Amino acid sequence: MSLPTKVKIVEVGPRDGLQNEVQNVPVEVKVKLVEMLVDAGLTSIEAGAFVSPKWVPQMAASAEVYQQVTKSPGISYPMLVPNMRGLEQAIECGVEEIALFAAATETFSQKNTNCSIEESITRFTDVVARAQTESMRIRGYISCALGCPYEGDVDFDVVTMLTQSFHDIGCYEISIADTIGVGTANKAQALFEQVAKVIPVDQLAGHFHDTYGQALANIYAVLQCGIAVIDSSVAGLGGCPYAKGATGNVATEDVVYMLDGMGIETGVDMDKLLDAGVYINEFLDRAPVSRAANALLKKKAS
Repeated sequence: MSLPTKVKIVEVGPRDGLQNEVQNVPVEVKVKLVEMLVDAGLTSIEAGAFVSPKWVPQMAASAEVYQQVTKSPGISYPMLVPNMRGLEQAIECGVEEIALFAAATETFSQKNTNCSIEESITRFTDVVARAQTESMRIRGYISCALGCPYEGDVDFDVVTMLTQSFHDIGCYEISIADTIGVGTANKAQALFEQVAKVIPVDQLAGHFHDTYGQALANIYAVLQCGIAVIDSSVAGLGGCPYAKGATGNVATEDVVYMLDGMGIETGVDMDKLLDAGVYINEFLDRAPVSRAANALLKKKAS
């Protein structure tokens, strides 16, 4: 069994983690959270999304967040954009990296982006072409890759086709997402093995939600495929506005604890990561979802 010696963690808490929160999270809180995550050693942190505030009100102040975050050398602050309008907002803010997304089923695509899969391909192709004129780095997401809240099982060939499309138009990395957390280890491994036949494995990432408690098992399974980039969310924050019942992304603390225990380098300082989780959870008035965080915090307090 071959495992990577180093894994890059893409922190999605400030975007994917907070987008489903009902209470308003002020700009200054988001900015501090991002900066605490940078201090913890994370090198890629989604700071927000240029989406319609009507549909995702929590992301309404993303421009202010991006502009107020103190940029550190060598750190990426990707911003999610769904369309050309979002891209133009990103350009106005001086964003250097964007993230695009497409869904692997027709129903989810219509619910999430109000277009078909084919239309989404045309849309993100146009967005990428424009972004490339601004020398932006571009990351892609494939949503609902292991299960759809409306259609159930997902055709792996569609996931592979979308991943190939993102790769062909210039995405440097494509994150395959189990948006509703229904995947299990064998299925996750089979999907990544199939996609890796047409896309270089070093351009693939895994994005797992923990709805059914399977995220760490799925991550371990895809590490065995050579995947060395994992998306996660501090304190297990998150959910999807378009997938009822979907809980948060896998907690960054749980991922770091597992990888540390396996001798796989992440560059993340667990104590500082715990501080970031405590900070945002105290604001939200809740306990961390992360089991590792809860255990380590109790140990520190004893």
